Amino acid sequence: MLNSYRIIDADGHVVEPIDMWEKYLEPEFRSRAPYSPGGFNAGERMRMVAKYGPKALLPNPVHGMRVDGEVIFNKISEEVWIEGTWLMAKHYPNAALRNFNPESQVHEMKKRGVDITFLYPTVGLWLFAIDTMDPKLNSALTRAYNNWLKDFCSYNPELLRGVAAISLHDPDEMVAELKRIATFGWKAVFLRPNPVHGRILSDPSYERFWSECERLGIAVAVHEGTHARLPTAGADRFNTRFGMHACSHPLEQMMAMLAFIEGGVLERHPQLRVAFMEAGCGWLPYWLWRLDELEYKNLAWEVKGNLTMKPSEYFRRQCFVSLEPDEPYLREILQFVGEDNLIFGSDYPHMDHEGDMVTDIVGLEDRLSRRVIQKILWDNPLRLYGIQE
Repeated sequence: MLNSYRIIDADGHVVEPIDMWEKYLEPEFRSRAPYSPGGFNAGERMRMVAKYGPKALLPNPVHGMRVDGEVIFNKISEEVWIEGTWLMAKHYPNAALRNFNPESQVHEMKKRGVDITFLYPTVGLWLFAIDTMDPKLNSALTRAYNNWLKDFCSYNPELLRGVAAISLHDPDEMVAELKRIATFGWKAVFLRPNPVHGRILSDPSYERFWSECERLGIAVAVHEGTHARLPTAGADRFNTRFGMHACSHPLEQMMAMLAFIEGGVLERHPQLRVAFMEAGCGWLPYWLWRLDELEYKNLAWEVKGNLTMKPSEYFRRQCFVSLEPDEPYLREILQFVGEDNLIFGSDYPHMDHEGDMVTDIVGLEDRLSRRVIQKILWDNPLRLYGIQE
């Protein structure tokens, strides 16, 4: 709690130690565990950075992390990797020295007044997002990650809440893993917005998965990550993180939302809850206006059966979007979208944000009422994640 606000961080991240994959993978897959050719443990390197500064990253073997002999990243320079790792160690030196273990995670959250944090991967954002990967290996990696995260969260299960990884590579395995993680008591899964094997999120092969999410009351959080080896907005024409990051997060989320609406997923599953993470919310009024006034008004006949109401009505009924505290026009966005669909995520401990975003959002009292801020910080994520107070 901070300034009398109860706070749910709807989008925090863990930092997976590289040696955990071999430990948690099932025996038949251990020989294919992700590895760093330099032989350095990622946690040891992070501790060196926290202690000695960015020079400890030269050379940086983690930049070339591989699985089945292939680098897991796309178009990420060593300079960008070094900068990102250095900023994490610089902003959170105590956590870096502890290899971002559960104790350090809890310490950082409590220091910021966070009552509950929902945890997403770091390495997994890329590792699970390789289009050419063997589906069986991809499913095994997601199971290993979910088992590791379950143990990670057990350090403080009231504060640390797992968001399960789900592999889009095998639709049948998706349903099996969903049922398995439901036994953990988890309330959400995360998916990439990008096409996998040419399938977008409204592909008929995923229909059983949406039905099970709805039946089990498990929310779906869509989370992008730049430099993945999947088809990604901007990656076909830009080579810098500047260009790729600017495109990937908002544009992939816009297209993911469109897939859920245009493809009829939200029409067929009215109890399904979907969140679009880490792209801000400034794009949302324009996108809903365009879908309502240009596409639905003129072309609803083309998707007859998939939509029985305006796209904005599906959004308000079932969807959530995370905001950035320093976005302009938040008051106007709330007037257009409403107060019930915005949530807050800190993105801890990634490089995108400097300073304490929890303090930043509490500091919005000069722009937003306390009632609205409390809805964003607590009431709305409670509904998204299906938490009973």
